[in-house]
Amino acid sequence: MKAANNVIRLLEQRKINFQRYDLSPEKRGAVETAVLLGVPPSMVYKTIVVTRLERGRNILAIVPGDKEVDLKALAATLNEKKLHIPTEKDAERLTGLQAGGISPLALLNRGFQMVIDSSAESLPQIIISGGQRGLMIALSPQDLASLTKAKFAPIVRRLLFE
Repeated sequence: MKAANNVIRLLEQRKINFQRYDLSPEKRGAVETAVLLGVPPSMVYKTIVVTRLERGRNILAIVPGDKEVDLKALAATLNEKKLHIPTEKDAERLTGLQAGGISPLALLNRGFQMVIDSSAESLPQIIISGGQRGLMIALSPQDLASLTKAKFAPIVRRLLFE
């Protein structure tokens, strides 16, 4: 049996139905992960760190792998004037996790406000990072929202290279 990290222990403790996928621990994007798992990129959700220009809690935007965060839509959802996506290095510093392994479930008690793109609401399962590179978790978006106290909102736009 594979070793459990805090995310796996949390899901087991809360009796949340989930599926674990173990990949090699390289840093890869959501689209590449989807190819490896044999699922559509719209099912693999990435966690994007977003900061406020004014003081306040940092944000985790959970969006489909084939889309990008629409900062204007996210700002409107949160009644903010302007938001910013930090550098990868700053995102790692803010979360304490490596890029490619940033997971909303690993950051439950770290003060982040979480927003899941509304496209997830209609899916039976989405796949997110399990808190370390190479560990992916499939679970229902409703369970994710309940655990993270996230709200659903339309916060994406199409990728520019689509």
